[in-house]
Amino acid sequence: MAFITGRALHYVFKVPDRKQTAIFYREILGMKVLRHEEFADGCEAVCNGPYANRWSKTMVGYGPESTHFAMELTYNYGVKSYEKGNDFRGITIRSKEALQRAKENNWPILAGNILEAPGGYKFHIIDEPQPTDRDPVVKVTLSCSNLTKSINYWNGVLGLKIFGRTDKTVLLGFKESEAKLELEEIGGPVERAKAYGRIAFSCLAAEQPKIAKKIEEHKHTIFKPLISLDTPGKATVRVIILCDPDGHEICFVDEEGFSQLSQVDPDGDKLLDRYIARDKS
Repeated sequence: MAFITGRALHYVFKVPDRKQTAIFYREILGMKVLRHEEFADGCEAVCNGPYANRWSKTMVGYGPESTHFAMELTYNYGVKSYEKGNDFRGITIRSKEALQRAKENNWPILAGNILEAPGGYKFHIIDEPQPTDRDPVVKVTLSCSNLTKSINYWNGVLGLKIFGRTDKTVLLGFKESEAKLELEEIGGPVERAKAYGRIAFSCLAAEQPKIAKKIEEHKHTIFKPLISLDTPGKATVRVIILCDPDGHEICFVDEEGFSQLSQVDPDGDKLLDRYIARDKS
């Protein structure tokens, strides 16, 4: 049995064009704005990357963060582009409706039913009806340089279950009903460049020190030791951030705090639109 009561939460993107990004996620993928938050200074946990400036966070998804995997869209004011590496392979979504919206809005559909978000992030769309009884987000696929080492880390150390495996890939997660993490061996080093993201899971607060202890015992990397993060007007959460053998950042946030922080804000759309309209950076 895994020593973590884990739950898949979201993947973090740095977005260079907030207006076009909002169009893509809302009007093409059909996601909803779950909440929008503005910050005056860089994040202590480097959520927005190594930028000590004003930034914003927009959570989007197909349903509440308590039951659905979300996308965390971080926007650094004044930063117009990010160099992409080979670390992010794509996110898979089951939604023929997204393909239809792309056609109707003349958004390019690439070979293999791939939709590309502003910034070059790829979404692999399964041409099947979007489910209503489960999350349409199927998996996040990241690159790895050595599949065996990655499996030893994610399954052997962190305790994620293996839900599928091929010669070059492994499908991992905590629960059958949730979006999964897929790791794909690429036959070379993983380069994260400037656009690198971060995957997040929740766990019970009491389990966070256990994670730290186990990572230290196995001599792996703790990128940010356990710290508390404040969001203006909202709940404080505790996070510990790890790095896997290829440098992929993994955030474990306490479920108790996150369940309060992640409440859907009915004014999220209006807030996002307001700050897009005000942005003169």
